[in-house]
Formats: sequence, structure tokens, C-alpha cells
Amino acid sequence: MSRSMIQAAVTMNQLQQKMDLIGNNLANSQTTGYKARQADFASLLFQQINNLNDPANLEGRLTPDGVRVGSGAKLGSINIDLSQGALNETGRALDIALLQPNHLFQVSVTENNITETRYTRDGAFYLSPLENNQVMLTTKDGDPVLGTNGQLIFEDGFDDIQIAENGLITVKRGTNTEVVGQLEIVEAVRPRLLEATGNNNFRLPTDLAQLGYNAAEIIQGVPAALKSGALETSNVNMGKELTDLINVQRSYQFNARTISMGDQMMGLINQLRS
Repeated sequence: MSRSMIQAAVTMNQLQQKMDLIGNNLANSQTTGYKARQADFASLLFQQINNLNDPANLEGRLTPDGVRVGSGAKLGSINIDLSQGALNETGRALDIALLQPNHLFQVSVTENNITETRYTRDGAFYLSPLENNQVMLTTKDGDPVLGTNGQLIFEDGFDDIQIAENGLITVKRGTNTEVVGQLEIVEAVRPRLLEATGNNNFRLPTDLAQLGYNAAEIIQGVPAALKSGALETSNVNMGKELTDLINVQRSYQFNARTISMGDQMMGLINQLRS
């Protein structure tokens, strides 16, 4: 197989991942608090000399020892755009919108008997009943929302509930107003390092030590800036996504044509040889 055909095949595989990413953005264009993902490509056209010195490398090699050649393009990184989306007024007290970019709610998620803190921009919260006439503030998936003192659990039987701009949660019982908790908001200082986990959540990377960071360098606590009775819509730019999709499809077609034409040329060469 010629170098151009190898380059095209490698690039097509990575372009398919880019198309999947765009499809995911388009599918979540109406998802509350969804943040668009963007892909960066990196060229594989490089050559490294004398980087393999182990004698075992000679076994089965078809190229000289110490030489590496790359061709095509790869998906260099997938970045999360945490910019502010438009606000949709709902009038519901437990619908909360974050007013600053890179700010995130904290939720406690348990999967495979492992509990970890994850982060989201989706502020559609609910009250889940517990034992002893108590309720807990949760996400739509039933995951506990975290406050300054952990899970937000308080007595049921109140007449009204409000969440202030600073995240303070108060309930009214008759003529009395009671503070029952406060949302703890964090800022993603390095949002590019967050990993998407599904259900509109993010988490810290599992290889923090290898990346040379600690958790405090990625996520930091900040004063809350919230709007009650509103939800943040997706920040997906439909025009941009559709333009990117057309460009990626064209690139995929051009690379596929390269393989097809290369295959035809090799067929002609084989006919001439025979």
C-alpha cells in the first residue's frame, strides 16, 4: 500500500470520530446545560531518528532500526466549551442557572459501587423523599446535589422553598423562614482537562499525576452566582456544527477517493507487469 493510501486510511478513521462528535453535539442541542465539544487535529507527518536502541527491535522489522515515520492526521484533543448558554425562564424554584462561564454544580454519583464527585451545568433539581420525613436535593437522575456540608438533606413539610443568588437554600414553615443548606459552586480553572462521563456530567481525569496536576489546580471553589426559576440552554451553535459536518464529510470523501484511485493505479501496474 502506498504512503498516500496509508495517510488517507489513517485520516478517515479520525474523521469518523470527528463526525461522531458533531453528531453528539447536534443530538444534544436541546439538552439543558449541555456544553459543546470541539475536536483539534494534529498532523502525523513526522520522522524520528535513533529513538529505538533496544536490540530486540530488530526482530521482525521491515524498516531500519531507530527510524519512525508517521503519516495522516489524528484527533489531537477533545475540548469542552463551557461558555454561557442562553437562559430559559421557567418560574420553577428548583430550576437554577449558573451565571458565569466555567462554573459548575457538584453532584455525587455512584457507579459500580464507587462514589465520586462529578460536575454539571444542568440545574434542573428535584426533591427526593427519604426516611424520617426528610427530603434530599437531587438531579433529574436521582444523584445527590452537593452543598457546603455535603448532601443537601432537610425536613419535609415546608410551605415554600427558595434558592438565592448566592446558593443559600431557605424554606418557609408557616411564618418562619429556615436556612437548610447552601449550594457549593466550583470553577473549572482548566476545563480542557475535564472528562465527559455521560448524563451531562464531567469528572476530574483519572491520570492526574501523569498530567502533572492536582485537583486544586483544575477545580476551585468560588462564590455562587445563580438565577432561580431559570435553566441554561445548550451552547451548541447549530450553524457552526452543520458547517463543520459538511467540511468533515468532504474531507472524508476526498480521502476515500485517494484510496480508490491508489487502488486503481496499483491494479494498472499489476496488469502491466503481467
